[in-house]
Amino acid sequence: MPIVFKSNDKVVVERSRNMRYEGVVYRPPSEAGSLLIQATIGCPHNQCTFCGMYKEKQFRIRSVADIKEDLNQAQKVYRNTVETLFFPDGNTILMKTSDLAEIIHYAKETFPSLQRITMYGSSKYILRKSEEELLLLQKSGLTRIHSGMESGDDIVLKRICKGASAEETIMTGRKVKKAGIELSEYVMLGIGGKERSMDHAQNSAKVLNQINPDFIRLRTFIPMAGTQLYEEYRQGAFGLLSAHEALRETRLFIANLEVTSMLYSDHHSNYAYVNGRLPAVKEEMLQTIDHLLTLPEEQFRPPEVGNL
Repeated sequence: MPIVFKSNDKVVVERSRNMRYEGVVYRPPSEAGSLLIQATIGCPHNQCTFCGMYKEKQFRIRSVADIKEDLNQAQKVYRNTVETLFFPDGNTILMKTSDLAEIIHYAKETFPSLQRITMYGSSKYILRKSEEELLLLQKSGLTRIHSGMESGDDIVLKRICKGASAEETIMTGRKVKKAGIELSEYVMLGIGGKERSMDHAQNSAKVLNQINPDFIRLRTFIPMAGTQLYEEYRQGAFGLLSAHEALRETRLFIANLEVTSMLYSDHHSNYAYVNGRLPAVKEEMLQTIDHLLTLPEEQFRPPEVGNL
């Protein structure tokens, strides 16, 4: 496969005559085994203060012809072994609905064994799709949308320039679910800093309770050099949560969840690896966190340094 995995979310793509990739390609950990076909380059929003993933890319939408050509080249390499497909880069959902439906349908024709087709889509851009458009994408074969809600607290959302409010997140989440598309929502622990930690935890749970997404995935904020929030942290304007503070925020968040979602702590940034179907495993998760809180903070990674 012409990619080299470097972390949970990031891959560095080798140039190959068989496949064409531009720059660093990001995908969710759950798509580690998926074929990656870039449908868009960069991110159309690219304003989140915590994110530096697409700063070196100018956003553009690739042509349907180029995407189909890449699918054809991939078929020559992998034949009929491809079972899952992810379309990077950021917010591929922004593409014209008819074009998205065309490439999804073509992918299914090209790889008869495909069981899952997924892409990134934030609330800001899902809002632009009508219920009919989302239903068309589902019928074409779109299985799942990965959406970074980050927080359900409006103050936090505004501070990090996410581009959508808590209410808009609820509206879009319900639209996706109504269309029969699986929804994977991402929550960024610690993104509210010390000041908004409890509000961030409680309000994020409140938003998710009104959506009941298929998946809830946890990430813990680690400042990324070159971003606005990194500079705020360096200047002392943003307080990073310590390990115990992050664990207490995680506990409060999970305790307030009233969903039937699968919750995954599937990222190297997290302090607690709690995974399972809610509400069945909620008490077990809380007990795990309570045990971790009895351990000295020195046993955990520093809040500003990720696990490599």
